[in-house]
Amino acid sequence: MSAINKDSAGRDSVAAIPWPETVFFADFHIHSRYSRATSALMHPDTLARAARDKGIKVLGTGDFTHPKYLEELREALEPDGNGLFVSRADPEGTRFMLTAEVSNIFTQGGKNRRIHTCLFAPDMESALEIQRRLGAIGNISSDGRPIFGFPVKDLVRLVMDVSERCMVVPAHIWTPWFSLFGAKSGFDSMEECFEEQTEHIHAVETGLSSDPAMNWRLSALDSYTLISNSDAHSPAKIAREANVFSCDISYDSITSAIRDPARGFLGTIEFFPEEGKYHLDGHRACGICFNPTQTKSHNGLCPVCGRPLTVGVLHRVEELADRPEGARAPNALPCVHLIPLQEIIAQALGVKTITKRVTREYQRLIQAGYSEMQILLWMDEKELASLVSERMLQGIMRMRQGKVRIRPGHDGLYGVISLFHDDEGSASGRSGRRRGRKGVQKTLF
Repeated sequence: MSAINKDSAGRDSVAAIPWPETVFFADFHIHSRYSRATSALMHPDTLARAARDKGIKVLGTGDFTHPKYLEELREALEPDGNGLFVSRADPEGTRFMLTAEVSNIFTQGGKNRRIHTCLFAPDMESALEIQRRLGAIGNISSDGRPIFGFPVKDLVRLVMDVSERCMVVPAHIWTPWFSLFGAKSGFDSMEECFEEQTEHIHAVETGLSSDPAMNWRLSALDSYTLISNSDAHSPAKIAREANVFSCDISYDSITSAIRDPARGFLGTIEFFPEEGKYHLDGHRACGICFNPTQTKSHNGLCPVCGRPLTVGVLHRVEELADRPEGARAPNALPCVHLIPLQEIIAQALGVKTITKRVTREYQRLIQAGYSEMQILLWMDEKELASLVSERMLQGIMRMRQGKVRIRPGHDGLYGVISLFHDDEGSASGRSGRRRGRKGVQKTLF
């Protein structure tokens, strides 16, 4: 990859991602309709179409631990001969990789721990065996993301015992409630969590509320590949974060590149982390949103109700960091921040993302023969001007330049991101998330 370009906020610019002929995108962490709070549309055929529209070449299946869903996958998909799967209805389309998320809730070191991990399996036989072993321990049928009461290190042992080609990746590692480093139930180091099984951990998922730049502040993470995934619960959310590869499209090549980025892992596509729903500290019920310094000045307590604030990702990163803000890890890879196309359309039109106007415009662009990634990353300004409205063009260019306004998320509330000034006409941010907000607005232009 060529020298890294920066946007106006000092982030890697879209120019850091090579042209599409040399790369492909993968989003490994999603959920099926068998997980709680997910869309009924999360079915293999629908997922394949959504991934194609987004520009995702390899999509995780999610939830292979669920018996009914794995049976659906076996009916809807067929092996492609390279450790991945294709839809029987569209064998030339999206490749699927067998993935799942598992929750372990247990006590270790005198503290209640809640750790989520993503599992990768190389074939149906391995997925079925993992499912069988987990089913002998706990309930795998009530939720696509099953919950177990044993230490997460034992989950790693179980999975790797099935096949050394499997992979275990700690999920959204900073989320306060359910993660490796979470403020509420996490650990302070990889070794403290996984103990003798740490040798099997090669990558971590940064999560929506952090990006690689925040993780570069911890030298302890330098030896781990930082991957990013959407954690999508509906087709529209696929690819809001993704991974960039330049290697053979096969299970072994992709997992080898994750273990050793020199083999073809090029970087990530990112959510703006301030928009994640646990970026800053706060109390959503009380309308309080604090940065870490404000939280410390209030002794970690909400000034409205007096109860402990929910400590967010930025605060937790600063607690564990041994590098200053802005430091770049020696092995840092590009991470490009994008806004989903449907949300740019909504802001340009001044409506919510769920409206028919947004859907019609999105489908018009896709049916013109372009994927979402092509439009957001690679089409030059002149090409875009012939395809989209002047206001939408302005929004896309501002996103590429990092010229966005963000009201950071906190305590389960997503942040609000804006591409247009108030005096440029009405424009909605993330739909349905403005009510009850107080706190800090970070302005990047």
